[in-house]
Amino acid sequence: MAPNIYLVRQRISRLGQRMSGFQINLNPLKEPLGFIKVLEWIASIFAFATCGGFKGQTEIQVNCPPAVTENKTVTATFGYPFRLNEASFQPPPGVNICDVNWKDYVLIGDYSSSAQFYVTFAVFVFLYCIAALLLYVGYTSLYLDSRKLPMIDFVVTLVATFLWLVSTSAWAKALTDIKIATGHNIIDELPPCKKKAVLCYFGSVTSMGSLNVSVMEFRYVAQTGVQWHDLGTLQPPPPGFK
Repeated sequence: MAPNIYLVRQRISRLGQRMSGFQINLNPLKEPLGFIKVLEWIASIFAFATCGGFKGQTEIQVNCPPAVTENKTVTATFGYPFRLNEASFQPPPGVNICDVNWKDYVLIGDYSSSAQFYVTFAVFVFLYCIAALLLYVGYTSLYLDSRKLPMIDFVVTLVATFLWLVSTSAWAKALTDIKIATGHNIIDELPPCKKKAVLCYFGSVTSMGSLNVSVMEFRYVAQTGVQWHDLGTLQPPPPGFK
């Protein structure tokens, strides 16, 4: 029993030395596993920054001849978490347009669940990538010598990638619906615009190009990350690997 206890103590001592021996080694960042983690980290920042910080508005032009002969702009402002059913229309200050209380009318739809899932998971990926990069760069030998750490890292990456793709798909569908709800179709949904005495024309809506890019980039980096992570260690790909 004594030799076994001695060996266990030696292993614990070696493990403690490795954990306490933080040494920066940037070589893992040149390997596929570390490089992809950097890309995932950047993509996660871009994802929650663009979605969580988005602000937009949709405008319609209204007139009701002969009382109002020129078009007046009515605006609905929306943004994260995209509860459109709370975004009411606002006329210009102090202007009565067609005797309609435009503040009583809102956009249609609540897409907060998809948006919040997407942003929350992007934050999780951001934190996980920081932890993984810290392990790769600061404790390279510990990672390479361990049997469990690469497997745990691989499993977490698989689960994270699956949820990443799910959240991205849900948000992509929600984004499509948001574009429809804030586009020219709102003219057909607003009760005041159905009145014969009120003429409504679609004005404009804020571009959502940055949201499109974040969805595509997030999904692409996730898929690429799993393909490279199949290597399992911080080793370069074998010859002829594609």
